[in-house]
Amino acid sequence: MVYQQKPWLKWYESQIDEHVSVKYESLYDFLEDAVKRFGDKPALTFYGREFSYNETKAIVDKLSAYLHSQGFKKGDRVAVMLPNSPHYIFALFAIFRLGGIAVQVNPMYVEREIAFVLEDSGAKFMFALDAFYPKIKKVQGDTSLQQVIAIGFGPEKAELASGDLYFEEAVQNDFSVEEESINPFEDVAVLQYTGGTTGVPKGVMLTHSNLLSNFNQVCDAIYNPCENKPENFKMITVLPMFHVYGLSSVALCGLREGANQIVLPRFDAKEVIETVKREKPFIFAAVPTMYFALNSYPELLKDAGFDQCYFVGSGGAPLPVEQAKAFKKITGVQVRDGYGLSEAAPTLIFTPPFVPSKDGSIGIPVQSTIVRIVNKTEDGTYVDAPVGEAGELIAKGPQVMKGYWNRPKDTESTIKDGWLHTGDIAKMDEDGYFYILDRSKDMIIASGYNVYPREVEEVLYGLEAVEEVIVIGVPDEYRGETVKAFVKVKDGHSLSVEEILAYGKDNLAPYKAPKSAEILAELPKSAVGKLLRRELRDLELKKVQA
Repeated sequence: MVYQQKPWLKWYESQIDEHVSVKYESLYDFLEDAVKRFGDKPALTFYGREFSYNETKAIVDKLSAYLHSQGFKKGDRVAVMLPNSPHYIFALFAIFRLGGIAVQVNPMYVEREIAFVLEDSGAKFMFALDAFYPKIKKVQGDTSLQQVIAIGFGPEKAELASGDLYFEEAVQNDFSVEEESINPFEDVAVLQYTGGTTGVPKGVMLTHSNLLSNFNQVCDAIYNPCENKPENFKMITVLPMFHVYGLSSVALCGLREGANQIVLPRFDAKEVIETVKREKPFIFAAVPTMYFALNSYPELLKDAGFDQCYFVGSGGAPLPVEQAKAFKKITGVQVRDGYGLSEAAPTLIFTPPFVPSKDGSIGIPVQSTIVRIVNKTEDGTYVDAPVGEAGELIAKGPQVMKGYWNRPKDTESTIKDGWLHTGDIAKMDEDGYFYILDRSKDMIIASGYNVYPREVEEVLYGLEAVEEVIVIGVPDEYRGETVKAFVKVKDGHSLSVEEILAYGKDNLAPYKAPKSAEILAELPKSAVGKLLRRELRDLELKKVQA
């Protein structure tokens, strides 16, 4: 099989081994190692307040001792519902030290969604921003939640119910505790709930080994070939830590490399540009919609200093070629795309600094990872697609999840014979570079032809006035489905539906060209900034069925 011949290995630098090496016994062991190496260097900076590596470990140890005093034991789940902050790191590693499982809770969740995650995971403790406290207390009675540890950043503190307390109180103790013995290959460290884009959210079980493997795979590819890494370099941590991309590929990588992470609690384009200009980071990573927003401020962006970054990366969703070109035109910087999913902790493929970028490509597989493009035959077996042809992307590697929490059937349907089936349609070229075409469930079948929404979106991004676009299939009695485009227009630009349709007609085959379009003030996004195609598709189906 051509994919098992790993044609991408020819790009690996001499500093990059084919297989990743992980020397840590657990995630807490990893933190201890970082503290030994970096000591009093700043680890996390949050609006002027610096926490050194030594301080970080001291707070983690106090916090874990408090949890232990409350009856917390190995395997217990702790929910974390916070925006980016040093407290996120403190909470996670306190949980890891005790052999607990951190349950990632999206800060944008409403009461119903919070209740679902708490009930599904069985979390007994929860770290949460005090602004979310009222929502949590409303649903607590229907869950296993016993105690909330609140985090507040303002001068005023909310009144908490009996038994709950603020973070500062929890770390003011003289308790002692030893970290638990961890089996890194079996013990789950994080429950990462999927966004529910394919149904009910499922808890992805990521072991210590899954996360240790993955951030080392990413770090090795970025930093090992780097000969001029500064002694005290900075990176901006604006990708949400509640998503495994921000946690693994940014925050944990930063700790491994001894970076000073400038932590931003949310993405604001102007604040990010100002922070880059002031802090001069060595590394910057974002999701595509963040680059869309940055591109909307060309005058501010061009002088921000992104061209001084060693690595500028993108992930979480495919980065449209036109948006990447626009960013490069303004800043002179090539954004390097990548690909992953929660089930792979998350990175399978990306474009490291030592390989040439290719337009539209997500890059090459990381260490210890085999990626194949396959098609299912009539007898239910899978065969490799020829080089350059489309099929489902499947993968195998140490970063692939243990399974879904309490969902063995879902696990069996996703991991088959050791291969993670992503549901994404992709292709590989002769150089071992991969390209995402679309999700298999998003594919539109118009007049019997397969239409990949991403291809249509890429074309529509060629319109200068388009800031964001989502393409879906809508029911059509004659064709089965037709293509509809939803567009957000850049500030200061004008664009009509007629212009969108005419542009599509001029640049796409007739069956691919949008037959209808709608201009919206905002397009639906996940909390990570991923454009949500399914939400618009569901709305359109409701219109048809009404």
